[in-house]
Amino acid sequence: MDIVQDRALLVRTRKPDLITEVIPKAEVVKTHDLGNGQRGYEVLVNWTLANTKIIRNLGIKNAPSPITRKYNWPGMYKPFAHQIETAGFLTLHQRCFCLNDMGTGKTMSTIWAADYLMSLGVIKRVLIVAPLSILDTAWRADLFKTAMHRRVDIAHGSREKRKAIIASDAEFVIINYDGIEVVHREIAAAGFDLIVCDESSALKNHQTKRWKLMSALLTPHTWLWLLTGTPAAQSPADAYGLAKLVSPQGVPRFFGAFRDKVMLKVSNFRYVPRPEAQGIVHRALQPAIRYTKEECLDLPEMTYVDREVPLTLQQQKYYDKLRQQLLVQAAGEDISAVNAAVEMNKLLQISSGCCFSDTGEVIEFDCSNRLSELTDIIEQSSHKTLVFANFTHSIETIKRYLTTKGVNCDCIYGAVSLKRRSELIDQFQKSPELQVLIIQPQAAAHGITLHAANTIVWWGPSMSVEHYLQANARVYRAGQKNPCTVVHLFGSNVEKKLYARLQSKKDDQESLLAMYKNILDNK
Repeated sequence: MDIVQDRALLVRTRKPDLITEVIPKAEVVKTHDLGNGQRGYEVLVNWTLANTKIIRNLGIKNAPSPITRKYNWPGMYKPFAHQIETAGFLTLHQRCFCLNDMGTGKTMSTIWAADYLMSLGVIKRVLIVAPLSILDTAWRADLFKTAMHRRVDIAHGSREKRKAIIASDAEFVIINYDGIEVVHREIAAAGFDLIVCDESSALKNHQTKRWKLMSALLTPHTWLWLLTGTPAAQSPADAYGLAKLVSPQGVPRFFGAFRDKVMLKVSNFRYVPRPEAQGIVHRALQPAIRYTKEECLDLPEMTYVDREVPLTLQQQKYYDKLRQQLLVQAAGEDISAVNAAVEMNKLLQISSGCCFSDTGEVIEFDCSNRLSELTDIIEQSSHKTLVFANFTHSIETIKRYLTTKGVNCDCIYGAVSLKRRSELIDQFQKSPELQVLIIQPQAAAHGITLHAANTIVWWGPSMSVEHYLQANARVYRAGQKNPCTVVHLFGSNVEKKLYARLQSKKDDQESLLAMYKNILDNK
C-alpha cells in the first residue's frame, strides 16, 4: 500500500469490487497480470478516517490512520514514533485497549487521538476516568501541555460542583472512578462521545457497582478506550471484566465459563492458571495495542511521574494541627535553615504515616491511600521495583502491607547488617522471586547496582538532593537495558515543593527557608 500525495491510498488487491462497492469515488487505476489467469488491481481511495476504517475492516490491516500525515500534533512536545502509532490505532477503533507500559507516554497519545477526532467532528466531548492520584498531576497537566486549545476541568469535590463541571462547556472532563456513582445520571445526559478509562484494571470485576455503572454509560455510539499496562496482573480471570466492556462477543456470557477456560481448580478455594491462559486472554483483549518500555527506544532515559495521593482524614487532621503550631511558634521569630528543616521533617513524617513524639515514641497514622497507590504501581511495573522511604517505621509498614498482598519484598535500612544488605542486593539482582526492595535512601545511596528494577517509587521526598540523585542512579547505570520510571508520591504541599526542589537540584538554605515560609502561609 502506498500513500499518494498525502491525500489518497493506493490499495493493491485481487478483489477490487469489495472496495469500490462500499467506498464512494474509489477507482481502479491499474491492473497487473499475475499469471495463471489471475489479475491484480490497484485501487485509489480518498484517504479519510472513515475510508481507512472500511479498508481495515476488509482485512487490509496495514492501512494507516490519516492522523499520521494530516495532524499538526499540538503542544510543547514532539511525539515519539510509538506515540504516533498508538494515537493512530486509537483513532481507528471505537472500542479498544491501550496496554502500553507505564512511562511510555500513553496519556499524551490518547489526548492527541481525541483532539484529532474532535477536529474532524467525530466526537465532541471526552470523559476521562482515572484514579484520584493522577487527575491533576497526569491528565490535566498533560492536557495543558498537549491540547492547550481545549477546555479542561476536573469534576471533583462536592456533588454540586461535579454537576456544574459536567454541565459546563468543558470539552475534556476528568473524574475519579468513585465519582461516577455520585453524578452518574448527569454524566449519562451530558453527551460524552468518548470515555477514556485510565488504570482500567479498576474495572476488572464485572460484579462491582463501579463496573455496572460504567457499562450503563455505554451506548452503541460511545467510544471507549481502556488504558492499562497490567490487564491481568493478579489472575488471567481479571481480563473478563475488561473484555466484557470492550468486546463482549469475545468472551463467554458468564464469568464461570471464562474462568474455567483460563484457570484450573486444584482445591475448593484455589485456582491456578492453565498453560493456554495467556493465549486466551490475548484473544479476549482485542483490539489492542501494546508497547513495552524495551520497544520504545526513543524514550527519554528516565521518566518522572508525579502521583498525588490524598492524605487520609486522620493524617490531614494532624498535619493541619502541626502546621498551626508551627505558625504560632514562628510568629515574630527568625527561623534558621536548620530549624526549618527540622519542622518540615515533622510534616513529612505525618504524610509518610508515622511521627515521632517528643519522648521518641512512634505515633502511627492511617496511610492506606498511599499504600493502595503503591500496590497499583508495583502491579503496573514491567520489571522489579525499588521503593525509597525515609523513615524506618514507614519501611516496616510498607513491608507488612505488601506481604499481606502477596508481594515478595524485603527491606534495607540502618539496622540491617552489612552482610544482610549484601545478601538482599544479590538476591534482588539475580533471583526472580524478590520483586520489591524497600530502602532507606541514605542506606543505599552510593556504590550499589540495582538495575534489575526499572521502576523507582519515592514514598516521600528526601531532604537531600545528593541522596535523591544517588538513589535514582542505583537503577540507571551501566547494565540497565530498560527505560526507567521514577514515581513521586505526594499528598501535601511540603512534599510537592520538595520534589520540585530535588529535580531542580537546589540544595541551598535560601530555597529551603522560602519553602518553609510558603508552607506556613499555606501556599
